[in-house]
Amino acid sequence: MRIVVTGGTGFIGREVVRELLETGTDSIVVTSREPGAHDLWGGRVEVIQAFAGDPVSLGRAFTRADVVVHAIQFPNHPVETPRKGYTYLETDGRGTAIAASVARKLGVRRFVYLSGAGAGQDRKEPWFRAKDQAEKAIRDAGLEYVMLRPSWIYGRGDRSMNRFVTFCRLLPLVPVIGSGKTFVYPISVKDVARVAAAAVRREDMGAAVVELAGPERLTMDEIIQTIQRVLGKRRPLLHHPASLMKILVLPMGLLPTPMLSPGAIDFITQEVEMDPRPAQETFGPFRRLEEGLREYLP
Repeated sequence: MRIVVTGGTGFIGREVVRELLETGTDSIVVTSREPGAHDLWGGRVEVIQAFAGDPVSLGRAFTRADVVVHAIQFPNHPVETPRKGYTYLETDGRGTAIAASVARKLGVRRFVYLSGAGAGQDRKEPWFRAKDQAEKAIRDAGLEYVMLRPSWIYGRGDRSMNRFVTFCRLLPLVPVIGSGKTFVYPISVKDVARVAAAAVRREDMGAAVVELAGPERLTMDEIIQTIQRVLGKRRPLLHHPASLMKILVLPMGLLPTPMLSPGAIDFITQEVEMDPRPAQETFGPFRRLEEGLREYLP
């Protein structure tokens, strides 16, 4: 079987590729904006240059493919950069619709999409609208599909939870946006990759929607306290009102790669309720947060 992983050099994509290589003998193709800069697998995969939303380069990558795993994120996610086209609606919405259309024309059998928690609920935030647009386009293309809707994904190389790891290590106080009481279901990227690999190969997953949630419903404060426990640190938490932080981060929009934006603050402080039981019953137990952190934090 020939499997294409779009965004395969990114945080989620490279873990999916690793899982596919470890659990099968399929032919793996990875797309990247800069294929010459990445040789993460010692020549075991084919790397093809392709760009989100570009049908020509995606067509080259999808030729003779049986399955596409679509794991593209725009650079500096979740901070959008509209002047460069790095937005949810452009990358997740329009870009995924184009990828699904190209896949259908080239005879791809199955499309596995890394969507997000809260998709399918008709919510109005741009990231939800983009995911809903993408999922509709995949269904309309007439492909076999698997929509994976993960909660907050963490692991080696992620830019969000590991930011708090840095804060806990280096700062006397750990800044937290909002009350710290928002609930989330953190899930290890290794567990997401394991489910993605199953979605590629299992014959009973030709039209599936899977919510991926870790086994614990934790507040942001509890997540940071877990990080500190793993690191052997104790730092007070300093909470900042989200409304104030949105004003304070506005000047960051002038930077080439801003750390935060008002929209990103809305994204990271949102709350999405999930039911972790169906996926865990199907794919086996997922890691608790402390277990997952101890796998990669020294």
